[in-house]
Amino acid sequence: MASLVAIVVAHDSADVLPACLAALAGEHVPAIVVDNASRDASASVAEAAGAQVIRNARNEGYGRANNRGVRAAATAEHVLIVNPDVVLRPGAVDALLEAARSWPDAGLLAPRLVEPDGRFFFQARSLLAPYLTNPAGRLALPQGDACAPFLSGACLMMPRALFLDLGGFDENIFLFYEDDDLCRRVADRGRALIHVHRAEALHGRGRSSAPEPGRVFRARWHQAWSRAYVSRKYGLPDPGLADLMTSIPKALLSGLVLRRAGLERYGGSAAGALAFLRGRTALAREGLAG
Repeated sequence: MASLVAIVVAHDSADVLPACLAALAGEHVPAIVVDNASRDASASVAEAAGAQVIRNARNEGYGRANNRGVRAAATAEHVLIVNPDVVLRPGAVDALLEAARSWPDAGLLAPRLVEPDGRFFFQARSLLAPYLTNPAGRLALPQGDACAPFLSGACLMMPRALFLDLGGFDENIFLFYEDDDLCRRVADRGRALIHVHRAEALHGRGRSSAPEPGRVFRARWHQAWSRAYVSRKYGLPDPGLADLMTSIPKALLSGLVLRRAGLERYGGSAAGALAFLRGRTALAREGLAG
């Protein structure tokens, strides 16, 4: 049985996949690339790098594609969810596996993420972590391995059996907050979330997919919708109306001053919040309902 298999979801990711897959190969980790109907050469790039490729006929969203990849990794004891713009540094996989052996009750483990400018990225709070003792999100970076209330979905390792037992990522979500939701369900199971400081990964942040017209509007739509969805799922205050009332004036002002970036940003947030309030699903927006 392979101890670890990496799952990489690609969508127009041909520019960043070579470095990601080369790093995995250098760590002797087989990769399954789930291609979400890329319009570039992502699938052929992945095949040339020796990865197993699953081609989705259309963009299924981040969570649904990852779930398909994990189900295909039938021989794996652990799975490593990796964004295509993440490059594991030498020794990162050994450190993650060693941590998993040291803390067998851990449900999720993640490496130290380093941003392009050299900063150490660490999420200090989560919408779905009411047990968090640092509600203001004061940044206190770990100096070593540490338990955390939330781990970034850019790179996560967990036992495959646990992932499947939890139902994987919530497939009602097309994009955003899938990792918050998974972290919350792992924590609710009583399993620890561990930041593994000795494992390091470079994160390109925002470079997973090539730019495209309307990308900002679409991303903000899903961000607002998913935030409202997970809030309702866990009985938290519904942010939809507040998001709507905040975003509409900003979108109108951006339109008045002909600021397209602001119009897309705030218009997308308003549209996503309104869609949730009206009962429209994220999957329906993407033509995936049913």
